[in-house]
Amino acid sequence: MKRYLLCTDLDRTLIPNGAQPESPAARERFARLVRREDVSLVYVTGRHRALIEQVMTEYNLPQPDFVIADVGSTIYQSDATGWRQWDKWDEHIAPDWCNLSHEELYRLLSVFPALKLQESEKQNRHKLSFYVPPDTDAQALIVEMDVQLRHAGIRVNLIWSVDEAAKTGLLDVLPASAGKLHAIRFLIKELDVARGRTIFAGDSGNDLDVLLSDIPAVLVANADTGVRQQAATAAAATLYVARGGYLGMNGNYAGGILEGVAHYWPEMDGWLRTQD
Repeated sequence: MKRYLLCTDLDRTLIPNGAQPESPAARERFARLVRREDVSLVYVTGRHRALIEQVMTEYNLPQPDFVIADVGSTIYQSDATGWRQWDKWDEHIAPDWCNLSHEELYRLLSVFPALKLQESEKQNRHKLSFYVPPDTDAQALIVEMDVQLRHAGIRVNLIWSVDEAAKTGLLDVLPASAGKLHAIRFLIKELDVARGRTIFAGDSGNDLDVLLSDIPAVLVANADTGVRQQAATAAAATLYVARGGYLGMNGNYAGGILEGVAHYWPEMDGWLRTQD
């Protein structure tokens, strides 16, 4: 059986926790789709495991087959029996940090006063996360941090996003080989899934590396204006921007994901239309 790999961000992509309304039938339709035996569901999120499990219960989300968590710094295989972290992913990304501990890396970055360390539960072995004032010149800060770390022989992936609800900037420091895009590519290779049978859905700044890549992607209709403007530079063949109208849904959240699925996988469009 050929496998489809459906990868989706959580907050304001699958989870309807933004300002825009959700179409009533969207999540139910999404759940029916990912129950198919030929569809593997992957959650791709900045959340850590405890917060993912919490939100799965709160929003009655389907059980995923895999979870790319902590902005791509951890990968889990998941089923009804539990979660198993992929050690081979940790081994793949570890060399970029030259075996420095989390604390040693933090000390190297303590020279930047704009950085405020996030809570301990938002950190892990290969993820160092900061709050940053939202009016910070993020691009300049990222360049300065990259220079500082490269001078120490450390290769990093610096990911900037904004928490609109909390009105604060978020900056994640990962190994250069980590991140949502690298983790999805690693999973595609390990599972031997064709790129054309993979879709990623997202909405925010920390999804842009995937949205602008060669992996077929969908930007949900409720994505913020800044991300939509940046995504406008993507190739039309690999980025679909949901606009609503599909099966009477508004294109927000799960409705936008399903619209993208119908665009890239016409055979699923026919199946979805038989489910109502």
